[in-house]
This record gives sequence, C-alpha cells and structure tokens, in this order.
Amino acid sequence: MRFDLTDLRLFLLVAERGSITHGAELAGLALASASARIKGMEERLGAPLLERRRRGVVPTAAGQALLHHARAVQNQIEAMAGDLRAYAGGLRARVRLMANTAATAELLRDILPAFLVAHPGIDIDLDERPSHEIAEAVASGAADLGIAATWAGLSHLEQKPFFIDRLVVIVARNWPGLAGRHSASLADMLGESFVGLSLGHALQEHINRQAARLGRHLHIRIRVPGLDNVCRLVAQGAGIAIVPESAARRSARTLRSLRLSDDWATRQLNLCARSFDELTPQAKLLAAALAGAGTGGLPGRYQGNGPSS
Repeated sequence: MRFDLTDLRLFLLVAERGSITHGAELAGLALASASARIKGMEERLGAPLLERRRRGVVPTAAGQALLHHARAVQNQIEAMAGDLRAYAGGLRARVRLMANTAATAELLRDILPAFLVAHPGIDIDLDERPSHEIAEAVASGAADLGIAATWAGLSHLEQKPFFIDRLVVIVARNWPGLAGRHSASLADMLGESFVGLSLGHALQEHINRQAARLGRHLHIRIRVPGLDNVCRLVAQGAGIAIVPESAARRSARTLRSLRLSDDWATRQLNLCARSFDELTPQAKLLAAALAGAGTGGLPGRYQGNGPSS
C-alpha cells in the first residue's frame, strides 16, 4: 500500500473542506483527476476513506486514521522546508491560520500584508471560522495557529493574549427604533429587523446562538458578505446590526452606535497553538508577528460591563 505526497495532500484538503470539489481546487487538480486519485487510494487500502453525503464528504474511521498521518507528514514537510531554506531558496512553506470574524476583519488585514512582504517565502492559508471550530482545529492539527475567544475552551492549548473584541449595535441615524438609547441588550432588540452576515459566517453564527438561548430567532431581512456591506445597508435604513466596535467606528459619520450590554458582547481573543515551541520555523515567525501586534484591547468609548462568556 503506497500513497504519494500528492495523494496525501489532496486527501487532507478534501477532508478538511468536506468537499472533493473544493479540495481538488486547492490542490490544483481537475475534479475528475482528484476523484480518480481518491478512488485509487480506497482501492489500494481496500476500505472506503470518505463517506459521501448530500452536503459533501466526511472521513470514515479509516479516513480519520489516514487524516492523522497525512497531517503529520504535512507538518514534517513544512519543518523540512524551514530547515533547508538557507540552502534551497526556491522551497516554499505554508502556515495554516484560523481566526474569528473580529480578528480577520479588523487586525489581520493590517498585520498580514506587512508579514507577507517581509517573508516572501511564506504563504498563509487564512480561514475564518467560529471560535469553537478554531479550538478544535488547532487541537487536532488542522490549523497551526488560531485566534479565538476564550469562551470556546482553549485551556488545552497554549495561549497568548491578543485583543479584546467588543460588539456594538448599529442603527441608521434616523432609525425610529431604540431612539434615545445609549445601550441595549439582545433581548431588547428581538422585535427589530436585522441586516445579517452570510450564512455560516462566524460572527453571525455566534449572534444566532445567543438569540437561540433566549428562545427566539432574529428577523434577518437580508444577508450580505462582509462587515462593510452590513454597515452600508444599515446606514441606508435596511435594518439594524451587531458588529465589532471597530467596524462601527469606521462608519461613525453615517451610523449611530449603541453599547451591547450582554456579557457575551465583550470577548477576550487569544492567539493559540498546541505548542508554540513545536511550530514550524515559518509558523513561529507568524506567531511572533501576531503576538507583537496584539494590543490586549481596542481603544474606544465602550469598555464593556462583563467578562467573556
């Protein structure tokens, strides 16, 4: 039984993305070629590696075992790339980074461009996920580094403080609801119409879970990709929204912001890894850049009134 490196990388991408199509695209293979490779792996093993479902694929028990070894091989290749970089300038390395919405939208877009310019031999896979998925991915080795809220359960990971994420409510300046208020809880707003982020978006899923805990659902009139689009539609009166404070600050001329008083609206975000000392050399460089850019908190008029939930 022999699997080559292309097979292992393809299987790793397919399993992590839950889709043969997406895995093939990331591996630079045609879908037919990718499907044939996976079928060949299953035939050589004599057991199915993937369970086909309506919305994608998931690894079988055999697939989970292979996934564990494929990740180990990938990590060894990246470590080798780091060790040989001084002798083989053409060798590249990739760091897998996951972050929640606030970290991705507000801090990483300022940090990562400078890092990529300073380190032309290092590529980054940046994936935006909810905090609980980030914790699971870092623990399993699916991501080298993560930036997640502490409520997601990071105690089994090594952590470094990154920054405090505060969520606020934004409304159009002439919005009739919530008039005269400077703060509000989610329960106060359940009768309002919302502008939401796209389905599956990390921040939107977090807000939806909080509404579900109250036994309610948000009335979302429209879902759009990106915080800038949310702010633009709210400013035009399409509804209200909950966004990171820094996103609201960028649109302060056209919007009115209210402090979100729920405890879960103030979250400590930490940079995490299974072991910072055992990261590849490239991942260590990125971790150092992220830790150096972490502020421990964002400036602003809202200081929060409760701990991270």
